[in-house]
Amino acid sequence: MEHAEHHPAAAGEPPATQAHGQQHPLGIYFRIWALLFVLSAMSYAVDYFHVQGLLRWSLIVIFMLLKAGLIVAVFMHMLWERMALVYAIVVPPLLLVTLVAIGALEANYTWLTRGTFFAAEARQPPAPTH
Repeated sequence: MEHAEHHPAAAGEPPATQAHGQQHPLGIYFRIWALLFVLSAMSYAVDYFHVQGLLRWSLIVIFMLLKAGLIVAVFMHMLWERMALVYAIVVPPLLLVTLVAIGALEANYTWLTRGTFFAAEARQPPAPTH
């Protein structure tokens, strides 16, 4: 009855335990580590060169997001996952950031509008009392 069974070793195929795992070359990890080191050095350079204001915080956030994206993509193996899983992990934080940005824009608009209308009331002389 052995003729009906399929033996991978007899056919020259690798054993099932080796076929399941996926090995990536170490060079990918070394390149990512080097890139993370460069991005960290650039982030520290922002402080070293005393960059101030909005540019400082924009650069720090950009470098932080790039490093986080590389770590998630390569070291957490999201780069090699199915697209449905990637969307399930990536889309909710992006949606949350978008909604927070919309809320921040709305808050700024409300603050500016209040300043415009309440400033006009503050300039009016007080009403005479009888």
